[in-house]
Amino acid sequence: MLFSRFPRVRLTELPTPLQHLPRYGNLSGHPELYIKRDDFLALGMGGNKLRHLEFWLGAAYQQGADVIVACGRPESNQCRLTAAAAAKLGLDCILVHNTEPPTMLQGNILLSHIFGARSIYIGETDEDDRHQQALALVEELKREGRKPYLIGDVALGTLGYVNAALELHQQALAQDIDLQHVVIVGAMGGTASGFLFGTALLGRPFHVHVISVEYPKAQLWSILENNFANVGRLLEQEPTAKLADVATVYEDYLGPGYAQPTPQSIQTVYDLARTEGILLENVYTSKSVWGLRDLIARGIIPDTEPVCVFHTGGGPALFAQAELFQPR
Repeated sequence: MLFSRFPRVRLTELPTPLQHLPRYGNLSGHPELYIKRDDFLALGMGGNKLRHLEFWLGAAYQQGADVIVACGRPESNQCRLTAAAAAKLGLDCILVHNTEPPTMLQGNILLSHIFGARSIYIGETDEDDRHQQALALVEELKREGRKPYLIGDVALGTLGYVNAALELHQQALAQDIDLQHVVIVGAMGGTASGFLFGTALLGRPFHVHVISVEYPKAQLWSILENNFANVGRLLEQEPTAKLADVATVYEDYLGPGYAQPTPQSIQTVYDLARTEGILLENVYTSKSVWGLRDLIARGIIPDTEPVCVFHTGGGPALFAQAELFQPR
């Protein structure tokens, strides 16, 4: 088995649904538009990071960890789901946020608090400094006699989305869908690069369109290349298909930057909610679904070729974005 060497903690039920979107497809001019519902992953209000956490926490258990440390902005879905998973497994959880303390807890940071995580706010600083401060915290915990595990081994977490590619391919075959295109979000790259590696292992049954929500195209491509190579070494697998054979990266939908809305991303939240009753948020998923619709309009994804977009979750963040959706 591809993943048998790696300890894994089962946190949720798989596979997640693959659903047809007839009304949003009609709005977008595409009759065979599908969505992969990783927002249905059933812990902590769901989301893609649960697939990663199954492998990260498997390693933590193997190492005898008693406290989990994770880093991120307060709106981080990864932090929220780490807190939920730690609660489920009876582990302490400490979250390191590179921001000032909020005046009021809401969205993901509120849920992390409810799940019992302790949040440390280190002020506005970059990811490298945040990581160094997290490493210092890990060493401090060790001196106190604790057994910390720091979340974030990208290659290990990526295995969750290698598996997701295999899962989606099997679902499409079972539902008699000749899936030609997949649209997925690209940020730190673990989700997208895992899915791309899995697609390459399958012999590239579909082309993957990666919508950047954090980095310029060239920078995200470099991240994906590095992750793709690292997961290959971890799995001891070398697909015949290369990254360039399976992926196209787009920066067109990034807007002003990470977590910065665009008029199109805001409208996309309304459009999918009002055609399919499915909620997006404005950091990741609305930009990827807007990218899907625009790629259809531009003919890059032909309306005769079935396409699936990944819903990677993040719904709780919508409540921290309420100002964007007030009636005008």
